[in-house]
Amino acid sequence: MGYSTVQPAIEIPPGYLNIMGYVDESEVNGPGCRAVVWVQGCSRACSGCFNPASWSFEINQLISIDDLAEKILSNPKNQGVTFSGGEPFWQAPALAELAKQLKSAGLSVMSFSGFTLKELQSDKAPKGSQTLLAQLDILIDGPYVESLALNDPNSPVSSRNQQVHIFNPAFQDQITWASDQIEIHIFKDGSRLVTGFRGRLELED
Repeated sequence: MGYSTVQPAIEIPPGYLNIMGYVDESEVNGPGCRAVVWVQGCSRACSGCFNPASWSFEINQLISIDDLAEKILSNPKNQGVTFSGGEPFWQAPALAELAKQLKSAGLSVMSFSGFTLKELQSDKAPKGSQTLLAQLDILIDGPYVESLALNDPNSPVSSRNQQVHIFNPAFQDQITWASDQIEIHIFKDGSRLVTGFRGRLELED
């Protein structure tokens, strides 16, 4: 494997996730209307990364698995959840537990990962990777490679090396979102969140 799978020193209390951001009702981060969870922490540092603020493993926003599940389920428009980042698989055990709760309530679960599926299935994968994979309906794998960028309004992936893995056949005909669509969420305090542009998360005051 060309990328280190040494687990970073993440001091996250059991039962909690360290996240960078969250949004409800996104339609550009997977099929249908979805909650999106951007986790905090990634040591890959890809050139051209859209969320460099997510690289640090320092605590950003701690939220319990149960509270996050309740938050996602409290919005009846959320048909599923997407894990992005950061690198979701560095927090695989907690995300797997969150996914179990959401799937039992009828939501779908997908994730982005800078790891390839083969890497995640290997014995060198981050702790809990196979458990999280078992909960996923869809995985988009592989690091963003700037020299292979697509910028294609019809592509759900950002660079040519990435692949869409559909584990649940029900979603075979639902890979219709595009990686360069932009979605803007405006909150009650006037702040804005821009997402969807190749997985980007941008917070603006």
